[in-house]
Amino acid sequence: MDAIVAVPIKLSSNAVTEVKRLMNEPAFVTGQYLRIGVKGGGCSGMSYILGFDAKESDDEVYEIEGITVLMKKSHEMYLFGMEVDYSDGLNARGFVFKNPNASSTCGCGSSFAV
Repeated sequence: MDAIVAVPIKLSSNAVTEVKRLMNEPAFVTGQYLRIGVKGGGCSGMSYILGFDAKESDDEVYEIEGITVLMKKSHEMYLFGMEVDYSDGLNARGFVFKNPNASSTCGCGSSFAV
């Protein structure tokens, strides 16, 4: 694996707990890591990527609370300073993106504009 560099994003303690829980599930595929990124689309222009994936040659590798995180270098400009949280409440359940670079977000919180 490549050298680990400074981390451009944060995972809240709730997000760390949930990611580690998912990684301990029997169906988790060994050799995959948490991928965070963006892609075009969504009601606000760009959508977040969050899931487990294999490392690719152009990935940056970060270590956050014992979790290996993959991100494309080109995505860093959209995600720098972002915090990923996890909500387990009655009204909302799932990962929440708090992105200081977003000029607007959609109602569901899974897409944004810059």
